[in-house]
This record gives sequence, C-alpha cells and structure tokens, in this order.
Amino acid sequence: MALTGLDIFKLLPKTNCGECGVPTCLAFAMALAAGKTSLEACPHVSEEAKETLGAAAAPPIRLVTLGTEADDHRIEIGDEQVLFRHDKTFYHPCAVAVEVRDDLSDADLQARLDKINGLVFERVGLEYKIDLVAVTNASGDAARFAAAAKKVADSTKFALMLVSEDSGALREALEAVAARRPVLAWATEANYEEVVALAKEKGCPVVIKGDGLDATAGLADKVSKMDHKDLILDTGARETAEVLADLVHMRRLAIKKRFRPLGYPTIAFTTEEDPQAEMMQAATYVAKYASMIVIRAVERPEVLSLLTWRQNVYTDPQKPIQVQSKVYEVGEPGRDAPVYITTNFSLTYYTVEGEVAASKIPSYIIPVDTDGTSVLTAWAAGKFTGESIAETMKNLDIESKVDHREVVIPGFVAVLSGKLQEASGWKVLVGPREAAGIPAFAKEKFGK
Repeated sequence: MALTGLDIFKLLPKTNCGECGVPTCLAFAMALAAGKTSLEACPHVSEEAKETLGAAAAPPIRLVTLGTEADDHRIEIGDEQVLFRHDKTFYHPCAVAVEVRDDLSDADLQARLDKINGLVFERVGLEYKIDLVAVTNASGDAARFAAAAKKVADSTKFALMLVSEDSGALREALEAVAARRPVLAWATEANYEEVVALAKEKGCPVVIKGDGLDATAGLADKVSKMDHKDLILDTGARETAEVLADLVHMRRLAIKKRFRPLGYPTIAFTTEEDPQAEMMQAATYVAKYASMIVIRAVERPEVLSLLTWRQNVYTDPQKPIQVQSKVYEVGEPGRDAPVYITTNFSLTYYTVEGEVAASKIPSYIIPVDTDGTSVLTAWAAGKFTGESIAETMKNLDIESKVDHREVVIPGFVAVLSGKLQEASGWKVLVGPREAAGIPAFAKEKFGK
C-alpha cells in the first residue's frame, strides 16, 4: 500500500524551510502522497528517507518506453496522473498497434505491410500515424513466426510487438528482431518465468496477461519481484464492457489508491469483425483508459477516424492547436500575389489555406497570433484587432514581398477594416464570411 501523508511527514526533515514550494513539511508530505509533487523538490531529505519514500514518490502509473531510436519513433506510455483531463492534461497518447498474422501468404503479408506503411496522415498541420506492428503467432509454428517478424522488421519502421504464449516461439522470433526491442506478449501464469527472463535478457517490455483483475495484479507482483518493471497489463478480457470495466478499475486503483501491482500501462485488443464497429470499440478503449490497443483494421479512412479521436482526447483542452505566426506561401506567389489575414488557430488556418489553394491563385497568408482562437472568438476577446494585425504585418515584413498595398480580412470582422487601414496604411479588402467563398472571391478580385 502507498504511504499516507503522515507516514511521509515522519521521514521528512521538518525544517519548514519552504524551499520545496509549499510552506511546511506537512503540506509537502500531503502533496507528495497525492502525487502533486516529487521528492526531488525537497533539498534536505536524507538518502535513507529517499529510499523509504521511493514508492510514494514514484508516479502512480509507471512510464514505459517502447521501440528504439532506430524505429520511426520511440513511444512512451503510462505515467498518467489523473482520471480526467480537466484535472490535468493527459501526456502520453494511447499507442496504436496494427496486427499482422504470421499465417498470411507472402503476397498477403506484403500487401498488408504496404497498407500499414501508408497509415501516416497529415491533418491541420499535425502528423497522425500508428505506433507499432503486432506480429501474432497464429500459425503455431515458431520458425514461421520468426520469419514473419523479420519480414515486418525489414519492411517497416514502426516499433514491434511479438504476440504468442509459446515462450519458445517468442525466443526464436526475438532473436530475429532483437535490435528493434519489441514488446513481448504474453507472460502468463504458466510461462511468466521464461518470458520475463527473456525480456530481461534483451531489455524488452513485456505484456503480462492474467485471468481477471485479481490474477493480473498477483502476476504483476510476482514479475516485479523478478526485478523487471517494464510491464504492460492485460486482464485477458475481450468483451467491450468487461474490458472497459477492467481498464477503469485499474486506472482508479493505481491513481486513487496507489495500488502498485496495477500501477502499469494497460493494453486492450479489439475483437469486432466489422471495421466500423471495431473502430468504435477501439475508440472506447482510447477514451478509458488503454495505454495501448491492438487493432486489425488497415484501411486509411477507418484508422484515420481512430487517430483523430485519439488526438482529440490527448490534446490539452486548455491549449488550442496553433500554427506559427509567419508568412505562409500557397503555391509560388509573386510580388502581385494577394495577402490574406486569418488567426493562428490551426483548424481556421488550414481551412483558409485549403480554400486559397483551391482558388489556384498563388497567395500569401498571415495568421495573427491570437493564442489559438478562431476569428470571431479572437475579435470578441480583443486579440484580433486592426492594431494587432498591422503590427503582425510589420513584424513579418510583408511589405518586402509584394509591390501592392492591399490586404484581405475575413468578412465576419469587416468592422476592423477602418482601424487596420489607419494603422497599416494598406487598402483593406473585406473577404467572404466563410472560407468556402474564397475561390470565387479570389477569381473575381485577382483573376486575370
């Protein structure tokens, strides 16, 4: 069990120096017990106390790193501090793995890998992509499993996961791809000693699978005593309602009760046959509270819907997605190119950018820094004014890029035209209210 605030207080120096950021050692102890600070914040704590307080100072859910620098990217999962993101931001997005079975023919395997490599998307200036490829030993043949793992490793840059309850098959496949530091699944009650020894030998994270919450907690406790901490928990449940209940219980027990045997990242596997139903199932697990999911879908529209949902869940709700405030070029604008003004809210900018591109008239776009708010919101808050627009135009030196002195503002803020013209000295053209009207507007005003 986790230490209480009073337990921690007894081990602190009791100087009440305030150097930790709170006025008293008791307040610091309470904050440490609640996971709101770290032991390193106390400059006077003894080494003996550090050792004793290690469990209390550790995050409620362990941080586990997947993949290597050689992969397309390293992935961090776990280390979340709260149940709800309005309490504190979620920091480590749920990792998405796509399954590849080793019983596919060579042609089908290659076709599936080609689709997996295409699961990289650009949306509102952000890159969305899957994180891992999970190679499953569906054939039961260790040699075929190893060959499939090698093929996947050679054909993709995503991190890898090896899925089999046969420790011998895991060992053979791992030998083929050990440099990629794959996740090993599963360590069960029957094989955990062999699988965990293999994971320790190669420095790999391991998925432990129990039969329900109690069995999973017991197995995690046994594995942690083998001095291997990079664990991912699987309760063995596969029905959506049961998986959801287990994920919520594990998250609550880890964060609210500091129950260490369940203080690890979690994993869920989709089971729905219909791709749309599978994405709904996966979206449920992303929301509450899988650290990693394994899906079978590989079609771009289906996977994009899941990755978009994940981005929404793991975006700081208090910090809108923004683009940098600078001069953007659409096409190859010359010195007579139109200049459009918008805000730096990412969705607003990319909506405008898409319509400007659709006009087929090369142009400049200047997003004014409004702390990532939309046009009307920024105007209502006093962040999108004639003066701020003029200052941005001056700071970005748009005058050096064009010979004319005309600028286009959104139609919804036509009221700014007088102030902007006065502040900048430029002629202000009032554009359409909706971005969809930009192509027709541009052809009428700037078409030749």
